[in-house]
Amino acid sequence: MITKLPESEGATIGIMVTGKVDEAEEKKWISTFDALIKQHDKINVLVLIGDNFDIGLKAAFEDIKWTFGHLEHMDKLALVSTSCVIKWLVEIDSPFAKMVNIDEKYFDVNELSKAWAWVKS
Repeated sequence: MITKLPESEGATIGIMVTGKVDEAEEKKWISTFDALIKQHDKINVLVLIGDNFDIGLKAAFEDIKWTFGHLEHMDKLALVSTSCVIKWLVEIDSPFAKMVNIDEKYFDVNELSKAWAWVKS
C-alpha cells in the first residue's frame, strides 16, 4: 500500500510504502508522479519504507521502467527506513544517482523530520 504523506507540498512529495504493492497501485502512483512532473518539471521525493514492505515483480518492473525514463525530472530522493539493506543499497546507488544529477540520501526512521528538511531544501 502506498499513501501520500501530509508534509508533501509543491514539487516535493512524500509517500509511505507498507505491505504489498501490486502493479495497479504502482501505475496509480506513476500517474501522480507524472502530474507532479508536468506541473513542476523537477521533483523531490521522500519514500518512507515500512518494515513489512513487499512489491510484486510486475510492480517493481513498472517502477524501474518509470524511474529510468524520468531521471532528468528528479532532484532529490530521500529514502527513510530501518532496513540495513535499504541503507546499503542507497550507499551503493547514490554515486550513480549523482552522475545523473540526483541527490540521494538514506535516513533512519528516527530522522524523518531531518529527511523532510533535507528533501525540501
